[in-house]
Amino acid sequence: MLLSKRPEMFLPDLWPAYFSKAKGCRVWDLDEKEYIDMSIMGIGANVLGYGHEEVDDAIRGVIDNGNFSTLNAPEEVELAERLVALHPWADMARFARTGGEANAIAIRIARAATGRDNVAICGYHGWHDWYLAANLGDEESLDGHLMPGLDPNGVPKNLGGSIFSFQYNDYAALEELVLTCEIGVIKMEVMRNHPPQNDFLQKVRNLATCNNIVLIFDECTSGFRRSFGGLHKVYGVDPDMAVFGKALGNGYAVTAVIGERHIMQAAQTSFISSTFWTERIGSVAALTTLDVMEREKSWETITKSGKNITAQWQSMAKKYELPLATSGLSALTSFAFNSPNALAYKTLITQEMLESGYLAANSVYVSTEHTPEIIKGYFEALDPIFALIKQCEEGRDIISLLKGPVCHSGFKRLN
Repeated sequence: MLLSKRPEMFLPDLWPAYFSKAKGCRVWDLDEKEYIDMSIMGIGANVLGYGHEEVDDAIRGVIDNGNFSTLNAPEEVELAERLVALHPWADMARFARTGGEANAIAIRIARAATGRDNVAICGYHGWHDWYLAANLGDEESLDGHLMPGLDPNGVPKNLGGSIFSFQYNDYAALEELVLTCEIGVIKMEVMRNHPPQNDFLQKVRNLATCNNIVLIFDECTSGFRRSFGGLHKVYGVDPDMAVFGKALGNGYAVTAVIGERHIMQAAQTSFISSTFWTERIGSVAALTTLDVMEREKSWETITKSGKNITAQWQSMAKKYELPLATSGLSALTSFAFNSPNALAYKTLITQEMLESGYLAANSVYVSTEHTPEIIKGYFEALDPIFALIKQCEEGRDIISLLKGPVCHSGFKRLN
């Protein structure tokens, strides 16, 4: 069901698609074979590692006292207060359980607040109709944000012309959209692969303010990885609304939309409601995760580890004279070979690392469970594979080294 977890994204025919248990940064498949996860760690949801005892104990308490009832859970009020305290520009919060839902909620509220339908986007914001409408009439519009050639089948055609994409750091393109397309909302990731240049974020903020546009930062992926809260705090640029997910619940389903009161109140003029947004587990998981993060300063740990991993990739590439580029937030670091055989090389790495007991490709979503010892073992296993790739760059047939098909390209994001 989830593209990011499909075996074809890693090692077609050979990737262990299903797990029996997970703990720390280790995963066991259905045959009870153990792997160290040096890959995407639950698609970035498990910053504190799998099965964190303190978070899980809090959830066991929820189960003992009841997760759901006719009445509301007070923990969702506590969570709203906590998130607003972390982001003083915000006043109110609403909660959901998935990132796509939260982004759809944010768009509905922002459109209600501005009275304008058109949205300028930069980044990946989920699977809902409002977002995929960017590809209606132009199926390449989202190529740099999601996946090339994405077909918007099932999306109502009359949504065409309501979503306009722009490239990260291309302020002139965004300004042109605002001048010509009656934009009411700008929705963007604060950063994905490369940092802002030439005061890009501040320019976007000023443009939104001057044109009465609601600026939404999608922090589902970036939140709580560089700071205790949104990545926008690092750059000193406040949005009007922000969306959080993934790391917020350390593997439990909870997402949040926060924003300024005069904008968030527009939700009262629309209908935004769902039964299971009010279950208790998500709020309790988030509150406990926030407690652990704050105490352990998890964002500092994962950033330091990610910088170390990135530096070692670069050093290994230099050692073997391989054309390699790294990108992403330090805690969401990745690399790619500048070669026509890049996907084949990724497949080879995944294949050989799997044999050595690692779930690994070309990205590491770092958790606090990725200790220096685990990282050291990872690079000891990776080194001889880079040596093999060097041989392939010098003429050895890469395909002859593979035990199955080359992996698919997966998500491709622009910024």
